[in-house]
Amino acid sequence: MINNQLKNLPTSPGVYLYRNKKGKVIYVGKAKNLRDRVRSYFREGEKRRKAKIVAIQKNAVDVETIITNSEVEALILENNLIKKYRPRYNVLMKDDKTFPYICITNELIPRLFITRKII
Repeated sequence: MINNQLKNLPTSPGVYLYRNKKGKVIYVGKAKNLRDRVRSYFREGEKRRKAKIVAIQKNAVDVETIITNSEVEALILENNLIKKYRPRYNVLMKDDKTFPYICITNELIPRLFITRKII
């Protein structure tokens, strides 16, 4: 079933959720290109894989994607979904120190970037 889904993934930024056969979310991730990122978990020929990726390959039977307008939106959504579902293979984000913030510099031409520190 998951192989059929891999063929029809969008190339947009967004968030992906892997589910096991019971429908429980086991992993949440973000990507700037959903098709490339999700397919990378199931690519053949990689000899040395992390145990987490092997476990996801073995247990995932469904993948759900949520398209966002930007990578920043995907980052925020991923953080919220991890806190909501508490997936087995994600590092749990337990406190508000993990929230991403948008920083705008005070320069002639202001720069915009994501940070986790408030100065």
